[in-house]
Amino acid sequence: MRVSSIMKRLGLKPSLNDPRWGSDKKDGEPQANEGKKPGEGPPDMEQLWRDFNQRLNSFFGQKNRPEGPGNGGTPGGPRPDLAGMRATGVAVGAVAVLIWLASGSFIVQEGQTGIVYTFGKVSHTTGSGFNWRWPYPFQSDETVKVSQMRMVEIGYRGNVKNKQSRESLMLTDDENIIDMQFAVQFKLKDPVAWLMNNRDEEDTVRQVAETSIREIVGKNKMDFVLYEGRDKVAYETQQLMQLILDRYASGVLISNVTLQAVQPPEQVQVAFDDAVKAGQDLERQKNEGQAYANDVIPKARGYASRLLQEAEAYRSMVTENATGNAARFKQVLTEYQKAPGVTRDRMYLETMQQIYSSASKVMVDAKSGSNLLYLPLDKLIAQAAATDASSAAAKAAAQAAPPPVATLPSEVMPSVEVNRQRDARSRDSGRDREGR
Repeated sequence: MRVSSIMKRLGLKPSLNDPRWGSDKKDGEPQANEGKKPGEGPPDMEQLWRDFNQRLNSFFGQKNRPEGPGNGGTPGGPRPDLAGMRATGVAVGAVAVLIWLASGSFIVQEGQTGIVYTFGKVSHTTGSGFNWRWPYPFQSDETVKVSQMRMVEIGYRGNVKNKQSRESLMLTDDENIIDMQFAVQFKLKDPVAWLMNNRDEEDTVRQVAETSIREIVGKNKMDFVLYEGRDKVAYETQQLMQLILDRYASGVLISNVTLQAVQPPEQVQVAFDDAVKAGQDLERQKNEGQAYANDVIPKARGYASRLLQEAEAYRSMVTENATGNAARFKQVLTEYQKAPGVTRDRMYLETMQQIYSSASKVMVDAKSGSNLLYLPLDKLIAQAAATDASSAAAKAAAQAAPPPVATLPSEVMPSVEVNRQRDARSRDSGRDREGR
């Protein structure tokens, strides 16, 4: 500190033009530099020191002792106050020591950790709040934000459009190149290791991230990385990064790896898009063909199963009808062998009854001699309609499954035909006689 600044603080206003500068004479005494012009003599440093000492004594409440021979002063001048000077030095030193000790206090904010160095070596860490350490040069401090979520960007800076091709271009297992941009979020789990074991902390994390993702991408195919395997690639990259950083004792905890953009290089983007569209068209056509097959094949199988079941039903029906007709024919044959005439007449009557029941003609007995005939036309018409409906149903059933007709054995058929012809001739002769 300059003497002029000290004098200004103590209220002294020395002037270099004062003719008393450089002289020990008091006022009224002849000056040693008489005859000199004002300002030519050197300043009296002893007088300045005495004035400064008097100011300090008055500031600390001490009175000036008279100066002279009786008080231990020098016969020719004032005696300096040594006790006041010592008190002043002690006070100034105490204030300086207090200021020096106060310089060791520091405040750590919430979410931060304070690290104290002793002669450049880490001695201990402190939590949030007011803390104190030994001042410089013994100890120093540094605060680190441990709760802050930090992030490094690989392949871009600030925006995905601001690409860093040196970091983003990677080679896959099938010898294809992809452009990958991603971000890594991390926190600090050991602030001492973060500061002491890393030369450039964020650059270390960035290099580890780039190394890890190149290893993961190099083990997988291009299509897997671009589409279905993106989440798996991010997860494996995070695990590998944490393993490497723990091996380096970097004090970093990886929170998340987010893939921002994964695509082929810009030079082949158009061709790659065409190939992707062709693949998508191929998959779409395959899906359409599979959907058509899934629709047609079950229907064809159901139709074939229905035909098989209908054929089986028709076979069973025909077999049962044939079995029943054969059994009925055997019964008729047995009865016919027992009484051929009676059986033949019964068969004739049953056949005629079946024929007349389905005919629309009305048979009238003319021998009764009645001239009044009652014809129930409404009942006849209804009977005819019912007969037509039953015949239509019979025809439909016959078309669906025509039952086999039971035939007599070949040795019986001639006698049956001869009997029918004889019966017809007898009926005709009887009609002729009645007409006569």
